[in-house]
Amino acid sequence: MSDATQRSLVKGLAAGLIAGLVATVAKSFAEKMYPPRTHGEPEPPEVLAEKIAGHHLDDSTLNTASEAIHWGFGVAAGAAYGALAEFFPAATAKEGATFGLALMTLTHEGALPAMGLSAPVEEQTTREHTSEAATHVLYGVVAERVRSFIRGMLD
Repeated sequence: MSDATQRSLVKGLAAGLIAGLVATVAKSFAEKMYPPRTHGEPEPPEVLAEKIAGHHLDDSTLNTASEAIHWGFGVAAGAAYGALAEFFPAATAKEGATFGLALMTLTHEGALPAMGLSAPVEEQTTREHTSEAATHVLYGVVAERVRSFIRGMLD
């Protein structure tokens, strides 16, 4: 951050929120080309939606709930990244790729298996590992590009 740029939590959150939205679009598109699960396994947001509901959801409700979870998490992660980058610029290392991999580690290798929303790491397929790594790196890089652009516009 230059001397002329003042740190601002609100500006960081705003830039990150927009970045998270755009990065989620990019990640979602990439997952359509290189999906992590290819044998009809449920996606973690679907499993979470039914856990929250406490029962099986019909297809329409399940789709709506899982999309809300997916997009909400992507936007929230972007906002958190924007705030973090504001005060700890090292978080933007490797053009955001480090953030994407850290997010994957926290979610797909940590929280999701621990919550029973995905298979344990050692049971995940190579396809799942490589797809998640590639799409999270993409998410991080897109998030950083958009965040830095938007943040510059806010000064």
